[in-house]
Amino acid sequence: MSAPAFDAAALPPEIRRLNARLPGSYEAARTALAACESIDECQDWANRAEALASYAKQAEDGELRRLADRIQARAVRRCGELLKEINGRGINQYSEGGVGADTKLTQRQAAAAAGLSKRQQVTAVRVANLPEQRFEDAVDAERPATVTALADMGRQRRPAPASFRALSARRRAQYWRRLRQALEALNALPPDGELANVVPAGAAATVDELLPRARALLDAFERDWRRRRGAP
Repeated sequence: MSAPAFDAAALPPEIRRLNARLPGSYEAARTALAACESIDECQDWANRAEALASYAKQAEDGELRRLADRIQARAVRRCGELLKEINGRGINQYSEGGVGADTKLTQRQAAAAAGLSKRQQVTAVRVANLPEQRFEDAVDAERPATVTALADMGRQRRPAPASFRALSARRRAQYWRRLRQALEALNALPPDGELANVVPAGAAATVDELLPRARALLDAFERDWRRRRGAP
């Protein structure tokens, strides 16, 4: 999906300074970020795009806001991709002594060297954890997902245990809270049979991926619950 170029000259002077290095189109930004090999440069992109989004929100410029949100999301994801490479390879532009040096920075040290807080580091890595198609669907939707929402989607949650009976009382209570919240959220939806209308045009792959598992989980839960309750 391609967004039209925006008129940088129409922005206030302080926003123009922030925006000075942002390309004038979404496609140009995507290309530049995909080729970016510097964590601090990607973070600079993210900061500028965030400031641009803030201005667009105040100016009630929805088109510019969507453009800035998409650029910010891609910049944060690229940060995360580069940070993940450090743990995988151990070397990149932040290796002490240069590429191939024996003494290497940790992921946290590299993030700090680029000016990222621990929270920004974790957020970037979580966004980078998202499968590519899910990320593309979420970012290029009519209403782009926020960085916070993308990071939550990319959280690597603890896998479910093989048997819930072996869980401690505390862990059972945690799973019950999640289950209750999910059931309450489903029951709060309108029962008019037109729920598919709320799915953005670009989110089809995400729904196709999640729906079968959700259906299987609900079916298995209902069967087990009826068995426990002695219901037919």
